[in-house]
Amino acid sequence: MTEPLPSLPPFATRTSLAEALDLQVGVISRRQALIAGESDNDLRRRLRRREWASVHPGVYVTHTGPLTWLQRAWAAVLYAEPAALTHGSALRADDGPGRRGSDEGPIHIAVHRDRVLRAPAGTVIHRLADLEAKVRWNASPPRVRVEHAAIDVAAEATDELSAIATLADAVRSRRTTATRLLEALDSRSRISRRRLPTAVLADVTDGVCSTLEREYLAAVERAHGLPTGDRQVRESAKGTLYRDVVYTAFGIIVELDGRLFHERTLDRDRDLERDLDAALGHRDTVRLGWGQVHVRPCVTAAKIGRLLQQHGWQGAPRRCPRCRPLPADRGDDGGGWQSPGDCQP
Repeated sequence: MTEPLPSLPPFATRTSLAEALDLQVGVISRRQALIAGESDNDLRRRLRRREWASVHPGVYVTHTGPLTWLQRAWAAVLYAEPAALTHGSALRADDGPGRRGSDEGPIHIAVHRDRVLRAPAGTVIHRLADLEAKVRWNASPPRVRVEHAAIDVAAEATDELSAIATLADAVRSRRTTATRLLEALDSRSRISRRRLPTAVLADVTDGVCSTLEREYLAAVERAHGLPTGDRQVRESAKGTLYRDVVYTAFGIIVELDGRLFHERTLDRDRDLERDLDAALGHRDTVRLGWGQVHVRPCVTAAKIGRLLQQHGWQGAPRRCPRCRPLPADRGDDGGGWQSPGDCQP
């Protein structure tokens, strides 16, 4: 059964030319201009006098200079109406004018999946199922909801850490929640690279970081033959707290910082206080995140192994299947033990 096309959003049928131009930062479609009372002769005269300039077929802007990012976004949406910003363009629109970074690159827009439309220069068109339900039509410009836009960007990320960071940024900005992201992800059957983001989002909704803890145990500690640390060690010197991993015999604490979704300043202050307390007890604290544990576990194992040796461990880390082989003339790292190599991609 063919899904019906969405109706035109409110911005597409405004009757006041001034109202439309004000809302759309000086960008307007031919359809809107005609509804507002302009004739084709009026439009040709405006273009001839350079009062307006053509951006895309049937879309105009009220000046002849370079376009701002927001004007480019409106022009793309109006060209393909009914359409909405999607992927990184939807997230960019939600960021507002204070966004840091470059505004270069194409504008991504979503249209109904049954439409066949040629993308004009500087625009990427995505055909989307259930467009009506996934779009905030009253936003300015209309855009795909944050949850789905973030998931699309994460799905196209070059690695899992970048995918997690995209979802974390959406939550940290308070534009959405981990629960809503998880629900949106569950509704998307064709999204690849979903295992780790799903596990991380589930951890966040449960208030724990068990996924990162499991990764450290399996990919760093066990895979490389490190000593077995004590888990969730309860301490109560200044209120009750739990240390993630403690190598008691060697005075080393490993804290697994998977809290990508929390307010950074307060988390950082609390963590520094805990590290200071550990130092007073003559123990070293190492903080590891997703990059060290999930992306570079072999390198991390080598460094933790060296730290343990400095504190009296007599063993040596072993290589795992992910470790890159060292060159033939580098069988030893100079410290008397065979170190793991870099991680295989």
